[in-house]
Amino acid sequence: MTHLQEEPLAARMRPRTLDEVAGQSHIVGKGKLLRRIIEADRLSNIIFYGPPGCGKTTLAEVVAKTTKRNFVRLSGVLSGVADIRRICESARSSLGGPGTILFIDEIHRFNKSQQDVLLPYAEDGTIVLVGATTHNPNFFINTPLTSRSLVFELKPLSPEDIALLVKRALSDRERGFGALDVSIDNDALAFLSQTSEGDARHALTALEIAVRSTPPSEGTGAVHIDLETVQECIQKKLVSYDRDEEGHYDTISAFIKSIRGSDPDAAIYWLAKMLVAGEDPRFIARRLVISASEDIGNADPRAISVASAAMHACETVGMPECALNLSQATTYLASAPKSNASCAAIESASSLLVIAFISLRFLKFVS
Repeated sequence: MTHLQEEPLAARMRPRTLDEVAGQSHIVGKGKLLRRIIEADRLSNIIFYGPPGCGKTTLAEVVAKTTKRNFVRLSGVLSGVADIRRICESARSSLGGPGTILFIDEIHRFNKSQQDVLLPYAEDGTIVLVGATTHNPNFFINTPLTSRSLVFELKPLSPEDIALLVKRALSDRERGFGALDVSIDNDALAFLSQTSEGDARHALTALEIAVRSTPPSEGTGAVHIDLETVQECIQKKLVSYDRDEEGHYDTISAFIKSIRGSDPDAAIYWLAKMLVAGEDPRFIARRLVISASEDIGNADPRAISVASAAMHACETVGMPECALNLSQATTYLASAPKSNASCAAIESASSLLVIAFISLRFLKFVS
C-alpha cells in the first residue's frame, strides 16, 4: 500500500486546482480577486480565516501548486522563532528562484514576538506569507501583519458543496473509492451533507469510516451505504463556541438582534446554542434584562418584570431547569412590541448635560 493510500480520505481528496475547489466562489470564482492574483502569479501575503474544514489549507496548497513556488509549512502550535528564522533565511538565500510560500496553520497561536519576526521577511518579499486561522485576524493577529496582507474570509461549505465532494470521493479511482463498487443512498447523502455543517473534513472522514466498516455484499462485493450506516458513522459535531472570544460575542449579539427583530424562533436557536455550549445562564439573563429596557421599554412595561424574574430563577433554580425560564423570557421579549425611547431619552439627556458642562466651563474661563 502506498503512502498516498495510507493518508486519510480528506487529505487524499484535497483539490489540486482552483477549478476543483468546492464553494468559496466569492473569492475564487471567475473574475474574483484571489483567482485573479493567483492566475496572474502576482501573489502578496494572504491570511485565510474561517471555520474548520472550509478549505483554508487546501487553498494555500492550490496557490503553491498553481504558481509553482516552493511550499513550506509550519504550525502555529508546534513551531517557534527558530523555525521561522531558519525557513526565512533559507528563502532569502534562494532569492531569484521560484520563490517561497510560507504557510502557517493556526497562525493566531503565534504570540506577538513570533508574529513580529515574520514582518521584515513578509515586507521585503523574502517569503509570501499565507496564514490560516479560525479566529478573526483583526483581533488575534498583529495589525502590522494584517496591514501587509490580503485578508480573505472563507465561508462554511453548503450542503450542495459537501454532496459534490462526497460524490467526487466515491468516483475518483486514484484518490477516492472509485476503484471499489461503492454506492450511497440519496437520503444518506443528504443526511451526511446536512449534518457535517459545512465541514468537508468531517464529512469525508465519516464517509471513509462508513466505507471501510461496511462489509461488501456476498457475490458482488459491492459496498452499499444507507442512512442507518451514515448515522452510526458520523459523530455529533461539537458546537462552535469559544467562550470569552469572538464566537461568544457573535452569538450573544445574534441572540439580542433576533429579539430586537421580533424573531422568537431565531432567538430560541441562539439561546439553545449558548446553553448547549455551556454558557453561564446568568450572563444570558443579564442581557435579557438589558434588552427589556433597551429594545422594548414602555412599549410593554411587563417585559422588564419577566426578564428580571428569569434572572432570579437562574440564580435560585440553576441549570438545566432554568433553561425553561430563559426560553419563556426570550420568546416573550422577542414577541413584545419594540421601543427604544428609553435608550434615546437617556442618551439625549446625557448629551445635553455634557454640552451644559462644557458651556459652563467655557463661560467660567472667559469671565
